[in-house]
Amino acid sequence: MRRFSSKNHLVTLNVINITPLLDLPFVLLIIFIIITTLLEQSLDLTVPAGGGPNSTVRKDEVRTIEVAKDGGYVVEGRTYTLAELGQVLAVEFRTNPKLAIYIRADEEERYKNVIALLNLCEQLQIKRVKFATRPDR
Repeated sequence: MRRFSSKNHLVTLNVINITPLLDLPFVLLIIFIIITTLLEQSLDLTVPAGGGPNSTVRKDEVRTIEVAKDGGYVVEGRTYTLAELGQVLAVEFRTNPKLAIYIRADEEERYKNVIALLNLCEQLQIKRVKFATRPDR
């Protein structure tokens, strides 16, 4: 004997489970947070105000050197002493004579570390040197 239930087989659902739909945005948000923190690998510096528009130097010709507060020099995330930086810049300048140096130093940075870097560029005969500044307002 067949039993009959009072439930209709064609009942529509009036509730949608959105939990799987919310998982994707949360995972994407976490990935975005992790990637953006990895992309920002420079020193925390407050550069002085001044300067005009950027020059027409190509990006592959520029090496940005950050002068750390402890006296180190950071190029592309790697810290060098002044002697090590001199060797690296000498090799790069021999391979690319149009090398330009872009110096980022904190406005409270000790003057002697920046001058030592300028003297190094002068010894290597690198003429294209510029300081990073904030635009005037």
